[in-house]
Amino acid sequence: MGATYDLSGRIALVTGGAGGLGRGIARALLDAGASVELWDSNAAALAEAATELGSRVSTRPLDITDAGAVEQAAVDVFLARGRVDILINNAGVLGEVKPIWETAPENFQRVLQVNLFGSYLVTRAVVGRMRQQAPRSSSLNQHVLRGHVVNIASIQGKEGMASAVAYSSSKAGLIALTKSVAKETARDGIIVTAITPAAAETAMAREISAERRADILGRIPMGRFVEVEEVARMVLWLSSDECSFSTGGIFDLSGGRATY
Repeated sequence: MGATYDLSGRIALVTGGAGGLGRGIARALLDAGASVELWDSNAAALAEAATELGSRVSTRPLDITDAGAVEQAAVDVFLARGRVDILINNAGVLGEVKPIWETAPENFQRVLQVNLFGSYLVTRAVVGRMRQQAPRSSSLNQHVLRGHVVNIASIQGKEGMASAVAYSSSKAGLIALTKSVAKETARDGIIVTAITPAAAETAMAREISAERRADILGRIPMGRFVEVEEVARMVLWLSSDECSFSTGGIFDLSGGRATY
């Protein structure tokens, strides 16, 4: 039997919540007792996710690259819920799989806009308010804990990868954002971490060619992609009060690919 976490009464916010990884993370949070709000630009997929996941899920169609819309969404969720205990910055796009000299500047910009700038906007809007909310009375130790932020980065953000300059750069930036915000909120009782998974079996992975897939698998010593449930289990620990001193930490889920 795996580890279990009690997130009863917690309010969790998951961006990119309509996709496979977002839904998997949301399902794990729900199973642990949390209520979950999903943000995603795909309204139809959000509706499907809400039907699939049940009554403790609310949804909001949202373009996280729109600063005004993100700010309003944060205002609304704190008014409706009173607080946000867990923020999962999961939204992301892959972009072109080409060498840099063949890439389109507008595509590079779009990937950074969603994967990095969007995560910045959401973190800015939510963490600024999270700092002001009361500490949780259910904390397992004497230390003040107001919330947890988990950013879904990528092993490519550490290593880089040929023909993935935009995606790798955006995820490297997300790692730096994680460490910076962790330092800014360390005394506020907000734990900020990131996960750097290898590729998972999601819609994004299905966008790549068979040759590219074989290349990626060949870099993973375990010889397989990470499962969505494996990512979700890591997120649960990083979202729980058991994770109380790891702020700024970057956690690999790479099947042995990581070299540092």
